[in-house]
Amino acid sequence: MDVDRIYASFTKSKEKYLSSQIKYRPDIDGLRALSVLGVIIYHLNPSILPGGYIGVDIFFVISGYLITSILLSEIGNNKFSIINFYERRARRLIPALALVLLVSSLFALYLFTPQELKVFGQSLVAVNLFASNIYFYIKSGYFDPSSEF
Repeated sequence: MDVDRIYASFTKSKEKYLSSQIKYRPDIDGLRALSVLGVIIYHLNPSILPGGYIGVDIFFVISGYLITSILLSEIGNNKFSIINFYERRARRLIPALALVLLVSSLFALYLFTPQELKVFGQSLVAVNLFASNIYFYIKSGYFDPSSEF
């Protein structure tokens, strides 16, 4: 019967998926690099790549795919822990965040006026509370000229 054949096929795929480890994918890393490059080009000169900001969305979709793959594998192997999940995110993201905040702060001290430093300081507080999206939403719209420096 067709249902039995489909079920058998699904069971074999599931077993194969659960037994496999998530392997490094250079093609996915390449796509992520291209999406970041698009954003950088957009910020340097929007007229060169007017839609470059879409790279942020592409990056997040690819990252979501990778994270979901890892989570499904861990859940399927009964190895998932929400604490371990967030610990891995923190270990990966917080050092880069700290470096960016430090370098940005040094540049801000050199380049900004006192009023700009005040606004920058407020945004630093929001970033450290992981509430920057809320802060910037309250302060301006995403595409408002005031949100571009």
